[in-house]
Amino acid sequence: MISENISSLFLTMNLPFSPKIINYSQVIHLSHPIASNIPQWPGDPPVEFQAIANLSTDGYYLRRFAMGEHSATHLNAPNSFYPDGVGIETYTAESLIVKAVVINIGERAAANPDYTLTCADVLAWEAEQGEISPGTVVLLYTGWQHKWSDPEAFINQQHFPGFAPETTGFLLDRRQIGGVGIDTHGVDGGQDLTFATNRQVLAEPRIVLENLTNLDQLPPIGTTLAIAPLQLVQGSGSPATVLAFLP
Repeated sequence: MISENISSLFLTMNLPFSPKIINYSQVIHLSHPIASNIPQWPGDPPVEFQAIANLSTDGYYLRRFAMGEHSATHLNAPNSFYPDGVGIETYTAESLIVKAVVINIGERAAANPDYTLTCADVLAWEAEQGEISPGTVVLLYTGWQHKWSDPEAFINQQHFPGFAPETTGFLLDRRQIGGVGIDTHGVDGGQDLTFATNRQVLAEPRIVLENLTNLDQLPPIGTTLAIAPLQLVQGSGSPATVLAFLP
């Protein structure tokens, strides 16, 4: 077991500090590598790379890249749905370290690509794992992460699973969750073009993570996430590095 504890450093410096410890046995990357051929939401700008400097001629290697704020593994911000919502750069560092649980609907999604998480699914999960704690981010493993290398299958003409709006409402109102995440291109089911789950969660600056991967490697409970978006001023979202610290 590896323990990260820097409180002793602050004590020797005579600085006030309230220690917070992440105990973990393993760290797992939940972000897909970014390349020009990744799955894209219809109408989103392409991912582009261009060499600006080369080792042979300039002595160093440098590229520029361009992509949409909601491409690859990414975090959404309230201003993507609300005119007076805050941008991605306003998320505090502390708000991006969160506890997470994982609900597995892989079998249901394999049988029905339009399947959405129900309140009954949540209650059944809680009967085994315990009630979801306030502030927790609920991650939904659908199995869609395994389709990432086939963009057509991943988007599937916008037939992919997600959170049912009423279930999102239950999680927000009755469990006071801190956000949601999923291994598809949207926390809303692909056929919900009202983006009801996004809108509900982002009515406040909470967490919405999309295009995650490796969710099948996480336990149902006990994971801590570290989320690192780019600090894009007034960004509607940002590609993000997401690390999972396993107990």
